[in-house]
Amino acid sequence: MQSHAKQPSALTEATNAHMRGRVCLVGAGPGDPELLTVKAVNRLRFADVVLHDALVSAEVLALVPSSARVLNVGKRCGHKSITQQEINALLVSFAAQGNLVVRLKSGDPLLFGRAGEEIDALHQAGVEFEIVPGITAAVAAAAAARISLTDRRYADQVLLVSAHQAPGKVGPDWRELVSSRTTIVVYMPGQTRDVAEELIQAGLNGQTSCIVISRISLPEELSYKTTLGKLCGTAQPPAPCLLIVGEITATSMLAELRPLYRHTPETETQTGSRY
Repeated sequence: MQSHAKQPSALTEATNAHMRGRVCLVGAGPGDPELLTVKAVNRLRFADVVLHDALVSAEVLALVPSSARVLNVGKRCGHKSITQQEINALLVSFAAQGNLVVRLKSGDPLLFGRAGEEIDALHQAGVEFEIVPGITAAVAAAAAARISLTDRRYADQVLLVSAHQAPGKVGPDWRELVSSRTTIVVYMPGQTRDVAEELIQAGLNGQTSCIVISRISLPEELSYKTTLGKLCGTAQPPAPCLLIVGEITATSMLAELRPLYRHTPETETQTGSRY
């Protein structure tokens, strides 16, 4: 992919040179490289080592220089992967060697991205680090649907919740969380129909409007508007996807639910979201 961004200035080069021996936790956004921040692009261009999530898009990874060492340390459902402790150790080790290390995370690094565990490990090891925010999936999805998550006519609050839990942790207590004037954004919903059923059992009406957006901001993005009741009977969309529930979604100009997806073993097992 050819980049049309301006060449880095001498000040930018000096700033990135100063980052040697440090770790940058960088938000990769939802996938479209044009949604990266300028600082994120600069850190990628000068990176010596990049440790990235599985959901970081190929278009974003294309910005990494060919001289950099690139490691996929992502975790995906149903696949063996590196442990979080091993990732922490790699960050510390590469930084100790004097590298500019970019830990590239989908969406924003501070939302459902295990950044807290990596921050603790770096702090305990005495490694300097910085955090470069990214556009989280909830904001990108709202932009794609052309809705405001906090439209005061429909919502008093926004709830960002992950349906994927750490080992030994229970899922969300929807009865304690939901209300008719809450916009609910579910990251990593897994089986969206299961989440819809749980929300209805928690007290939301089956006619409550919702939006499903798959592969946000990428050329293959798919999206539709439906209701919780109808979502219970639909096939699983391709991962990564995001579920938005609330009255505001009824105002979206997205098309109503159509039979876009076939129910296959692949879609049955996929889960995830670009944070």
